[in-house]
Amino acid sequence: MSEEMYQAIPRKEKISVSYLIESLQNQVQLNIHSCGSEYTENKFVTESELHRPGLALAGFTSLFTWQRIQIIGNTEIHYLEQMNSDERSKAIDILMQYDFPVIFITSGNKAPEELIKTACKRHIPMFETNTETTHFMFLLRDFLEDQFAVQTMIHGSMVDVYGVGMLIYGKSGIGKSEVALDLVERGHRLVADDVVILTKKNNTLLASATELTKHFMEIRGLGIIDILSMFGIRSIRYQKRLEVVVELSLWNESHVIDRIGLDKQSTSILNIDIPKVQLPITPGKNITVIAEVIAMNHLSTHYGYDAAKAFQAKLNQRIKEKSSRFETPKRAVEYFEGDFE
Repeated sequence: MSEEMYQAIPRKEKISVSYLIESLQNQVQLNIHSCGSEYTENKFVTESELHRPGLALAGFTSLFTWQRIQIIGNTEIHYLEQMNSDERSKAIDILMQYDFPVIFITSGNKAPEELIKTACKRHIPMFETNTETTHFMFLLRDFLEDQFAVQTMIHGSMVDVYGVGMLIYGKSGIGKSEVALDLVERGHRLVADDVVILTKKNNTLLASATELTKHFMEIRGLGIIDILSMFGIRSIRYQKRLEVVVELSLWNESHVIDRIGLDKQSTSILNIDIPKVQLPITPGKNITVIAEVIAMNHLSTHYGYDAAKAFQAKLNQRIKEKSSRFETPKRAVEYFEGDFE
């Protein structure tokens, strides 16, 4: 699986300022109130980057990125307050000649009357918030990065196994949904089945189902089942970070499979490398238990212990100590105590 197999699609090209304000208040839980124009329906935000117009207030506008959201904090307000009325009006006139999508006044500051009047005259929405500037910009940028994030769709099943986000994929009909269902029955949590939407955010991939298929599964021969109704709320989650990919394939003797685990594999999705495990399927193999072990092994490796490297180090040490003549392998227990269990 490679990035070229899936088309990267921007989630949105633009969002209205009215939607932005509503989302910041309801989803991000920010206290925002209007201090200027209410013209938010016809104003649109087109990128996640923010701008502080300090230099523009000082008169330098050659590199002014006016198309971005403008943030006016303590520095800009104090700069305007130390001016006399004429200087302040002139600075504001220079700043407000641009058609901003929206202006935010942060850190509990109050917008100067000249700024409010000019914003209303030019139909530029302006809002105040008590949130400190740096924290507000962090929350706002995080929300905008999610709105404009690049995403793709992958055919597979996404499951949270011991807290590890695992994507199970393979050819159609190989048993991805059955493995996911078995994992849910064993107490793990379904994220998505059949169609998994992956969103790139902050150099991580976040997985979710589609709005139509969330907590539903298709089992061939049985049909559509509702995981939420059958197994309860503990059996699902609506989002999870992708951490490991498991590729199911039919056993083929001609394929070379790494039997120790030293040759780590990965796959690239939206330019992010994700660890991948190739899992050949043979009759009688318990894929569900192996999937659980893959998750636990991933956690173990993440916290600094790699079983394959530990085994290799032990083997290399034994080779150094061993003489040239053949020796019978020693058993792991030097002395068998009485065992009456």
